[in-house]
Amino acid sequence: MQTASTNICERMGRSQELIEFKCGTVIGCHLCNKSRREISLLLNIPRSPVSGIITKWKQLGTTATQPPSEQGQRMLKHTVHRRHQLSAESIAKDLQTSCGLQISTTTVHRELHRMRFHG
Repeated sequence: MQTASTNICERMGRSQELIEFKCGTVIGCHLCNKSRREISLLLNIPRSPVSGIITKWKQLGTTATQPPSEQGQRMLKHTVHRRHQLSAESIAKDLQTSCGLQISTTTVHRELHRMRFHG
C-alpha cells in the first residue's frame, strides 16, 4: 500500500507535464529547504522535472505553461504572407492588437531578416 506522500505524483513520460498541484507541491518542498533529490524521492518524480520546475519558478515566478516562442514567429510569418506590403511598424501594431503580443519594430525587423524576408 502506498502512502499519501508517495502517491501524490506518479511517474510521467517525457511529453507529459505535471499538473499545477504537483508543481505547487514541488515548489512548496523547495521553499521548505528540501533538496531536489529529496523532493524527487518524496514525490516519486524524476529529478529532471523537479529541477526544471524549480528553475522555471525562479526565472519566471510561475510554473504555468508558457506559449511556445515559435507561435509568435508563425503569426509573424502568416501576417507577412497575407499582407506583404506592410511596414514593420504596422506589423508590430497588428500583432499587438490581434493577439496581445508585446513586440517592437526592431524585433519585427530582426525576426523577418532571420526568416529570410528582405526588402
